[in-house]
Amino acid sequence: MATSITSSDIRTVPATIVATATLSVATRGTGFTDLTAEARRFVAGCAGGEGVLTLFVRHTSASLTIQENADPAVQADLLTALDRLAPQSGGWTHDAEGPDDMPAHIKTLLTATSLQVPVTGGKLALGTWQGIYLIEHRASSHRREVVLQFVGARAGEN
Repeated sequence: MATSITSSDIRTVPATIVATATLSVATRGTGFTDLTAEARRFVAGCAGGEGVLTLFVRHTSASLTIQENADPAVQADLLTALDRLAPQSGGWTHDAEGPDDMPAHIKTLLTATSLQVPVTGGKLALGTWQGIYLIEHRASSHRREVVLQFVGARAGEN
């Protein structure tokens, strides 16, 4: 049976605010850093009600993803899969910053540098098992910048 959206299901509100902040994230090398709590605090801090949160990482060797937040084995398996797709031993031409640099660029290409998350009722519309993560693709620690921007209506204006 097909489902459909009727006009009575569609809710519109005027966008009255654009709020932007930059989050500085210290990574410890290759791996996932959970940004979900920071994203929630940002939306609450700008009194976001209905709208969209955009996250954008300002780097070419780190990325963003929405993934399962319950079982750490998922993150380990995802890192293994990315390593298989872009191994350090791939014979890459670009190696000026080390053997992990070109694989890191490829992993970023395969994932994402920006995400959008709907905000409804002042809350991120994430599923029960979803979290927002920065993925560091380089072996050494780095300081990464993630731009957060909420566009929408303030809480109570809808």
